[in-house]
Amino acid sequence: MTELLADGGTGRSGTERSGTGRSGAARPAGRDPAGPPGRRPARAGRRGPDRHALLLAPAVLMLLVFFGYPLVDIVRLAFTDPEPGLGNFQDLLADPVTLRVITRTLVTSLVVAVTTLLLAYPYAYLMTVTGPRARAVLMALVLLPFWTSLMARNFAWIVLLQDGGPLGMLGSLFGRDGHGLLGSAPGVAIGMIQVLLPYMVLPLYSVMSGIDRRLLSAASGLGASRLTCFRRIYLPLSMPGVIAGTTLVFVLALGFYVTPKLLGSPKESMVAQVIGARVEKLLDFGGAGAFSVLLLAITALLLILVARVSRAGAALGPGGAGTRGED
Repeated sequence: MTELLADGGTGRSGTERSGTGRSGAARPAGRDPAGPPGRRPARAGRRGPDRHALLLAPAVLMLLVFFGYPLVDIVRLAFTDPEPGLGNFQDLLADPVTLRVITRTLVTSLVVAVTTLLLAYPYAYLMTVTGPRARAVLMALVLLPFWTSLMARNFAWIVLLQDGGPLGMLGSLFGRDGHGLLGSAPGVAIGMIQVLLPYMVLPLYSVMSGIDRRLLSAASGLGASRLTCFRRIYLPLSMPGVIAGTTLVFVLALGFYVTPKLLGSPKESMVAQVIGARVEKLLDFGGAGAFSVLLLAITALLLILVARVSRAGAALGPGGAGTRGED
């Protein structure tokens, strides 16, 4: 009885607590390393093949065959067709038309990314503050473009943007004489924005839905205005979604082909259209490959820059350096 009380009521004797049996031989307090009888202990340092890695093998193989090999072949043609060397790249950089096309593509992609961000940010914020039913309706509106054919959407924009169309009639009220935006850079940008808007809304909503709104309530209780709460708390916490969505939309806009082809004009050609024309009409595979490699290099530099900016922002914290010295 005394041992039970001394042991805290667990019912174990002192010999059991010390890890010795009746024979007095010490044994470890944990599980027997030999394991169950008839089972050999596993040898240290030997592991079987990772089953999760085997599950990824078909997808990796498909990427290598259908994406890796064509990419390597394009790079090969850029440096070898019609003759080995850097002649294709020298011709591209020396051609003023090529430089204008690259500049137009970068500017159009930047305009599309910024405009999409300005439209998607309040929309994604509204999705986080509404009820479940309204959120489901807003999500369905976002996903609706994915359920519609890309060609059908582009032909619908042709009807809307052509001369005498609804937008042309609306522009006549502002002195445009019924001329539409079909074949112009603004018309191409409008069509691209409509296609790429979901790619901005979804990353923003994914990040915004995880922001703890009690932080805003706490800041408001301490006397901060709504603008200050947004600038000092909400906006920094939503920056990962802003960076991810803007980068995704910008990169996708760089390689857009169908929408600029249908809504634009040869005078407003972008990089993808010029590459297609070089392959289909001129059979200039080396020049098209050099153009593709140049576009790939621009995209890679952009992604590296975004990664460094993201790491720098994460190191500064949600408040950033702008919170120093402020009340």
